[in-house]
Amino acid sequence: MGLTAAELRARAVPWPKGNYYEDFTPGREFDHHWGRTLTESDNILFSTLTSFYNPLYFNCAYARAEGYERGVVNPMLLFLTVFGLSVEDLSEAGVAFLGVDELTFHGPVSPGDTVMARSTVRSARRSSKDPRQAIVTWQTEGFDQDGHLVIDFLRTNLVNSREGPS
Repeated sequence: MGLTAAELRARAVPWPKGNYYEDFTPGREFDHHWGRTLTESDNILFSTLTSFYNPLYFNCAYARAEGYERGVVNPMLLFLTVFGLSVEDLSEAGVAFLGVDELTFHGPVSPGDTVMARSTVRSARRSSKDPRQAIVTWQTEGFDQDGHLVIDFLRTNLVNSREGPS
């Protein structure tokens, strides 16, 4: 017979996730794994659910008339996808998202394109309010399958320190 839920929980070993302040040395780069192919279905569903009714993002004939042979991915879908690719490495063990600055879209992405992400630590300092936490800023870049930069932004989070106050 199998183990009970209580027995399984008692045997479980916590698997640490994410990184901490001490892991974020300025200049350190994170090549985020996986990547994500953005499909036409993703684009139409996202645009519809967010009431983003620009026909460029869901009307192929309109997009072609505007010079985009394969259509255009909603830029907010691109941003959120690249942001999401970075979470496991940067903020999964974090405390709070503090904001995005200097968001730049460098060119259109089409349905069927695959985006990858890379982040570089720009700054990291202990919080003046709670030295067990820190404020970290990364520059995150998104690239298409051909290696072209399609988006970049600065992202800041409050993260925990592994060591507590120094």
